[in-house]
Amino acid sequence: MRILVFGLSVSSSWGNGHATLWRGLIRALARRGHEVCFFERNLSYYAANRDLTELQGGGLVLYSSWEQILSRAKKALRWSDVAVVTSFCPDGAAAAELVIGSEVGCRVFYDLDTPVTIERMEAGMTPAYVPVNGYRDFDLVLSYTGGSSLRALSKLLGARKVIPLYGSVDPAVHHRVSAIDRFRADLSYMGTYADDRQPALQQLFLSPAKKLTHAKFMIAGALYPESFPWGQNIFYLPHVHPGEHPAFYSSSRMTLNVTRSSMSRSGYAPSGRLFEAAACGVPVLSDQWPGLEEFFEPGREILIARNSGEAMRALGLPDRELARIGEAARERVLSEHTADHRATVFEKAVKGEMV
Repeated sequence: MRILVFGLSVSSSWGNGHATLWRGLIRALARRGHEVCFFERNLSYYAANRDLTELQGGGLVLYSSWEQILSRAKKALRWSDVAVVTSFCPDGAAAAELVIGSEVGCRVFYDLDTPVTIERMEAGMTPAYVPVNGYRDFDLVLSYTGGSSLRALSKLLGARKVIPLYGSVDPAVHHRVSAIDRFRADLSYMGTYADDRQPALQQLFLSPAKKLTHAKFMIAGALYPESFPWGQNIFYLPHVHPGEHPAFYSSSRMTLNVTRSSMSRSGYAPSGRLFEAAACGVPVLSDQWPGLEEFFEPGREILIARNSGEAMRALGLPDRELARIGEAARERVLSEHTADHRATVFEKAVKGEMV
């Protein structure tokens, strides 16, 4: 198939969870013989922090304005079998109108931010990326989260057919590597700063760091404010290049997963970072959310903490036990949560082979 995508950014992973997911998915689709072309507006924020210039298994089109690229987009649509518009695409409304009005075989909206979409719709604030008629004019809607989110997209936005397409990992990129001294930590956390993650981060990371003064804690991610409550044993990296993510995780005794509040409420919301860390064999400590057990078995493949005491107990586990949990998680990821698994779902979904 020839697949055309109008998305946020695949060229920069800086504060952008869409990029890593798309890179792995595009490579996996290419391995299955498909061709992907990704249209991305050349926004200054991502241009200044670009860490990819060519797509393996796909084509990248950077443009400065919709008017500039419209003719090329129409031409690309004519040779496409599938056209996808994603949430937070800067030209989402215009791209959706173009796709819906085309004769492309399968018109898809991929909501990579489903809980945010639902939360805003329920509050009466339609996101800018949602088309005028909602999702009802698309042949298929893919959702980053499952569970009740699927019904909500039908109820609130008229989606006729909704299928979950979760995050994933490319094992060729994320795997166990040798530890690096500058990344070594007893507990690491990788994630862009968000106010709604702060309460969980306080309980599961900052409070243990304050009490375990002998241990080393490390945060990697963008947009952390100057007022953030850093401690002497907390080390900060504003950005870790995607190529160094395996070393970052492999250098951690344990890594933390914290879910955005909207995603935690809706459940069935595994982040790509969760799969990436597990693929590197590092034991993951996570907050609790509905549906988590559908992806990893608590206690055997992942550790769950609801407060600082439980987080500290997890940190106190013997190295042998942590290694066992990390290896079990790695095996689960390789058997169920790779980009190749998601590419198979995407392929079947657009062909109408999934109910």
